[in-house]
Amino acid sequence: MVHSLQGAAPAGKPKLLEQVRQLLRLRHYSLRTEEAYLAWIKRFILFHGKRHPAELAETHVSAFLSSLANQGQVAASTQNQALSALLFLYKQVLQRELAFIGGVVRVKRPPKLPVVLAPTEVRAVLAQLDTRYRLMAELLYGSGLRLLECLRLRVKDVDFQYLHIVLRDSKGGKDRRTILPVSVVPALRDHLDEVKRRLDVDLAEGFGTVHLPGALERKMPNASREWIWQYVFPSAKRSTNPRTGLEQRQHVSEKNLQNAVKSAVRASRINKAASCHTFRHSFATHLLENGYDIRTVQELLGHPPREIRACKNITTFTYCVP
Repeated sequence: MVHSLQGAAPAGKPKLLEQVRQLLRLRHYSLRTEEAYLAWIKRFILFHGKRHPAELAETHVSAFLSSLANQGQVAASTQNQALSALLFLYKQVLQRELAFIGGVVRVKRPPKLPVVLAPTEVRAVLAQLDTRYRLMAELLYGSGLRLLECLRLRVKDVDFQYLHIVLRDSKGGKDRRTILPVSVVPALRDHLDEVKRRLDVDLAEGFGTVHLPGALERKMPNASREWIWQYVFPSAKRSTNPRTGLEQRQHVSEKNLQNAVKSAVRASRINKAASCHTFRHSFATHLLENGYDIRTVQELLGHPPREIRACKNITTFTYCVP
């Protein structure tokens, strides 16, 4: 029996993909995860001729995952994400525990050494960035931030007195504290002064709210207009929040920073496949080269001990090369 992508549903009951969306939001999954899971479930349904997932078994899941490895040539992390989406679909939405999924062609994850920039190369790339993007890149390198950790920073999480940054609800839902480089403090203060002036203009025009995590919008209805909750790097234009429908100023798009860094690497004539994440690799590597204890670096990066390993006689620690 063939169903539409949304799946057949009794009268008054949400369709399949809408049920998935509702449960993802109920469990506070990020918008990115929601979009990714829905996309994988759609691909799974299309792969099996638009049959409803309730009619499919473990062998169908195995066939889909194997096709990603054989025909799709996807990375191991991509295949794992597809599996997670399908496990969520069956366990949380269809209320059905999948048995052992055997016969899956798994993508092998070969050990890879990271791209690391030397200090002179970091300075060369930073010199090619304009003021705003340079400040973001300096935090990626000087604090070891991931791309979205930098863009999602709130004003309240930057402590100029103790020179540290608090990362809230980071990868794995964890909080952590990392260093704030003294060298970026003057530029960051000037930048926040400009952000504050822009917020005052938005408030005067009847806007100025910002997206709040979790249930804070309900618990603290006025917090979305407070200065401390604003993004450190807000976007240049207001846009509509896809979940609330409110016109707000979101954080800078990650594509903007990625493209700026890519252009800066090209302009600096560095023959390395460097990206935003390369600054994080370089941060950890340079700390280790300067004698920092590996556990300290580990805490600053927010990684567990199991991510220290040896590869070809080179110790790789969360993609660092000491």
